[in-house]
Amino acid sequence: MAIRSAPKPFFRPYPTGTVCGLVLWAAGCTLGPDYRRPAPPANAAYTEERVRLGNQRLKPGSDVPADWWRLFRSPKLQALITRALARSPDLEAAQAALTAARETLAAQESALLPALDAAGSVKRQKVSGALFGNPNFKGSVFTVYNGSLNVSYTFDVFGGIRRQLEAKDAEAEYQRFVLEGARLTLVSNLIATAIEEASLRKRQEITESIAFDQQQQLDILRDQQKLGGIADAAVLAQDADLSSTRAGLPPLQKQLDQARHRLAVLAGLPPGSHLAEQFRMEDLQLPEDLPLSVPAKLVAQRPDIRAQEALAHAASAEIGVATTKLFPDFTLTASVGTVATRAGDLFMPGSGIWNTGLNLLQPVFHGGQAIHGRRAAIANFAEADARYRSIVLQALQNVADVLKALEADGTELAARRNAADAAGASLKLVQTQYDAGATSFLALLDARRVDAQSRLALAQIEANRQTDTATLFQALGGGWWNRPDNTDHPSTKEPSP
Repeated sequence: MAIRSAPKPFFRPYPTGTVCGLVLWAAGCTLGPDYRRPAPPANAAYTEERVRLGNQRLKPGSDVPADWWRLFRSPKLQALITRALARSPDLEAAQAALTAARETLAAQESALLPALDAAGSVKRQKVSGALFGNPNFKGSVFTVYNGSLNVSYTFDVFGGIRRQLEAKDAEAEYQRFVLEGARLTLVSNLIATAIEEASLRKRQEITESIAFDQQQQLDILRDQQKLGGIADAAVLAQDADLSSTRAGLPPLQKQLDQARHRLAVLAGLPPGSHLAEQFRMEDLQLPEDLPLSVPAKLVAQRPDIRAQEALAHAASAEIGVATTKLFPDFTLTASVGTVATRAGDLFMPGSGIWNTGLNLLQPVFHGGQAIHGRRAAIANFAEADARYRSIVLQALQNVADVLKALEADGTELAARRNAADAAGASLKLVQTQYDAGATSFLALLDARRVDAQSRLALAQIEANRQTDTATLFQALGGGWWNRPDNTDHPSTKEPSP
């Protein structure tokens, strides 16, 4: 943006009215660049190839609901998230920071208005005759009472005050999206932890069933060993397998306890608190229809992108603030009051005093402070703009990675499900053979083990798919703009031409 040059210095006196008129005429000037939102990404897709998610369906262009966690159709999860949003100390801290930023902005808006102050004083003083050219006069001692109203107004000739307010408004916007980001992170962490707890419970149950079958198999082998039917090596191998399976149970219990602690803390409670909700995989249903915002809208939806954009906006406004320091300030002052030597005479005729004036302050030499300050402000904006572009790229990568993860989850889930179905069919066949006396109990136990292991692998990939689905909603911004109390919809935030 072109910056208006400073007014030429006045080499001859001008009438006060002329000066005031020139000041008011220039009051509409605002130096520094006007911030414009960066253009959105031009690409229309996140990945080179089309993503296929199996039994999940992507719906490009559809919107993310504000309460997107309800798509998992878990009343337990909904109740936990509602309580956590109401009492999370992290959200309270972010809300307090937003309130402070908005109040700071409101406080600084007073700089655009005249300042009015009332003053009063009483002084006991002595005046020497030397002040009046008569050193022989002993002087006099008296008391002076004074009361006055003082008015001052700084004309925002070059827009420095307005640029400061613009920067503060952008800082409040930054805190607003820090709050939105904290909400989204809290909800996403709660869902991920609930899924982890559900997965750990199922893996723990399956592992215990495997250990039970292995114990039965070991008991049979030991009986056969006593009868001399098998060698010691078979018993030792089975004992090693059982010990290995049991060794996997304490880590699962540890992770389960840690997940419960994490859920309590996320809900705003001490880690040892009792949570009524206990999650199992059956409590969480996989959302089948997944919204997918186009990249051009993603930049207006992600709280981290909007927060960095606000920082870039503030840095842009600071360029204008630094630029105005090169130009003069104009301040109009006025005062009206009374002065008397007795308190009772303050409002008597002849006690009134007044003054008015226009002050001009033009920086002349400060060792290049203003010039280098402006250069620093320009560099700060360049940094903020580069960070904005970096965060946009990271957000696009985030969505692309999640889409590919969901695609891989779908492929692996189909394979694991086929393996589990085959293992289940094999177990039924062996069970039928065992009931008919056509096979041994050891063969039945071995079929149970294979079936349990296939179900264990299936449970893990099901949990991964649930987690990656929640991560997609988080990567798309979480739908904050669709809350009833929110009037800022991304569709109204198109970049300026």
